[in-house]
Amino acid sequence: MANSKRTLFLKRRLRVRNKLRKVNVGRARLSVHRSNKNISVQLIDDVRGVTLASASTLEKDLGFVGKKNVEAAAKVGAVIAERAKKAGVEEAYFDRGGFLFHGKVKALADAAREGGLKI
Repeated sequence: MANSKRTLFLKRRLRVRNKLRKVNVGRARLSVHRSNKNISVQLIDDVRGVTLASASTLEKDLGFVGKKNVEAAAKVGAVIAERAKKAGVEEAYFDRGGFLFHGKVKALADAAREGGLKI
């Protein structure tokens, strides 16, 4: 019986998240979501169940609405690092979800690191 792409993606996402949760107790989670047209990221405190900061290409002031290229991902990464500092978060762990750490996801993580966020 063949699994659908969606089922395999969900299994991979849970596997990645559960492994990261065991190692990074007490740290905020930097969660990435990539769609066909946009990329978004949230800084989440899992203990309290609260989103501390978020950034997305859907924000008009970033100027990348509807674009999902490496430049847009890097800009979103820089913005989330800035917003994390304002929220008082210095370190977080990077939850790539079910996405491969390549291309846009990697550009976002690198930009967040350059912005001063310890990932």
